[in-house]
Amino acid sequence: MPATEPLVKELLHTIPQVGKVTFISIRPERRALPVSVQTVTVNAKGLAGDHFNSSYSDKRAVTLVQQEHLAAVSAFMGKEIDPLQTRRNIVVAGINLLSLKHTRFQIGTAILEGTGECHPCSRMEENLGVGGYNAMRGHGGLTARVIQPGEIKIGDEVRFLTT
Repeated sequence: MPATEPLVKELLHTIPQVGKVTFISIRPERRALPVSVQTVTVNAKGLAGDHFNSSYSDKRAVTLVQQEHLAAVSAFMGKEIDPLQTRRNIVVAGINLLSLKHTRFQIGTAILEGTGECHPCSRMEENLGVGGYNAMRGHGGLTARVIQPGEIKIGDEVRFLTT
């Protein structure tokens, strides 16, 4: 294993794919349904207008989910899944979000850092129906902290930043 370790380390810090923002939402208050928006301001604590902005750890300031994973969840559930039902802030396509865990990446003019996986909560049973929690397991996305505030809009690129 030691001979391959440097190669794996290098591969973990080489992400040539560029994703794209396909959906953005904020939740104005706790337990409220998210609201879809075309653009959002990212401040030091998260997304402006989102209730997480002032009350939670900076490690979970922004939540992201992969569009390709929503297709998988839809297949598991046997029905189309509306991104609003997942309670995630940003949906991206074209890049493996898990590859951005513990790295910095740019979306629009904001710079974020992936802090961990965004595991589903029991609300997935309410939002998606019976089996929603288990359908989302392994497909819940990524949590991120804000490194540099900025603006994010639909169509913005999601790009890994080398350190």
